[in-house]
Amino acid sequence: MKNVLTREHVFGAGAFAFLFVTGAAIGVVGCGRKTGPPMAPPPPTVKVVEVVQRDIPIFTEWVATTDGLVNATIRAQVQGYLLTKNYREGDFVRKGQLLFEIDPRPFEAAVKQAQGTLSQSEAALNQAKAAVVHSKAQHFIAQTNLARVKPLAEEHAISQMDLDNALGAERSAQADVVGAQASSGAAEAAVAAARAALERAELDLSFTKITSPVDGIAGIATGQIGDLVGPAQTGPLTTVSTVDPILVYFGMSEQDYIETIKKYASETGIIEHGLAVEHQLILADGSVFPQAGTFYAMDRQVDLTTGTLRVELIFPNPGNVLRPGQFARVRAVEQQKGALLVPQRAVTELQGLRQVAVVGADNTVEMRPVKTSVQAGTYWVVEQGLSAGERVVSDGTEKVRQGMLVNPAPDTGTAGQETQETTQSGARPQPVSPADSTGR
Repeated sequence: MKNVLTREHVFGAGAFAFLFVTGAAIGVVGCGRKTGPPMAPPPPTVKVVEVVQRDIPIFTEWVATTDGLVNATIRAQVQGYLLTKNYREGDFVRKGQLLFEIDPRPFEAAVKQAQGTLSQSEAALNQAKAAVVHSKAQHFIAQTNLARVKPLAEEHAISQMDLDNALGAERSAQADVVGAQASSGAAEAAVAAARAALERAELDLSFTKITSPVDGIAGIATGQIGDLVGPAQTGPLTTVSTVDPILVYFGMSEQDYIETIKKYASETGIIEHGLAVEHQLILADGSVFPQAGTFYAMDRQVDLTTGTLRVELIFPNPGNVLRPGQFARVRAVEQQKGALLVPQRAVTELQGLRQVAVVGADNTVEMRPVKTSVQAGTYWVVEQGLSAGERVVSDGTEKVRQGMLVNPAPDTGTAGQETQETTQSGARPQPVSPADSTGR
């Protein structure tokens, strides 16, 4: 049997569809009127901490090198063969202690020869002095004879020839005196030269015993027994370094130097005030040397190759534990009064600018730029942009924006306790490099 759709069938089906769609629409409209508009989401919950203000130690570190306060280079000052080495390499030696000895026999012979020359010169001087005395006596006799002859000549009691002979004898005796005095002066000069030669010979002889000029640590000897040593033959025989106190030097950047000048511009002795803080020495194994250092000197100019100023500190070194040439880190510790601290994770950086999300009294967020200086543990020290007691978002910063209403919750994690432990119990903030200490 064939299925034939009649007009009544089609009309009935269309009417049914129309009633179904219309009913559905009325149902939807009716439901919408019952639920009303969608509700706004609640404010996001963020963790906040208060900006704290405390006195904290600020650390700055530089890579440093140890050196002897005095490094005495020991050289042979006379030429000769090295006979003995009289010290143990690497040991502490005293000032005046014998280190090396050069064969003294040629110098002893030179001393004896100089002594003989001096004796001859002194004998010649004595003879010259005796000649001066004799010539003066002859001159006195001639003067006396002339004084006796002159009255007689005036009375014509003697001839003119007798007067002339007496006058000539007096002048000749006077010339003999002058000649004897000149010879005596030359003899005195010869004695002085002979005495100087003897002193030089004795000095050369003393140079055969090479002693330490300072108290310090003696290095490895470069000269060996039997070597021909001297000013032109060899370099240094060894070096003696004064290591208690020991010198520690490092290069200060121009930026750090300028900041020091600005910070202590009102003080006299800017460098002394700027560096007259506690200095610690961090050794290669990470341990802290128990003795604190003090400022010693600063170079007169900036090194053109490195752009740094050489700064020197001295550290007490009991037991000579530290030796020259060690690499270490110098840490300057300075107390900063009333520093404002915020967690590092509360600070965001965008295009070189740092900012924090400040939550106001009405729980509205303000994105505020700040200027930081150095790090103290997991905290930034804020120089500008915040006040003590303000609330900043410490967790959930990525969920907030300017003017947003938030639900603040106190950050009760371990980070909130770290500030008190760091600043009150004496715990030390983590050091930063000079480049990071500016906050730029």
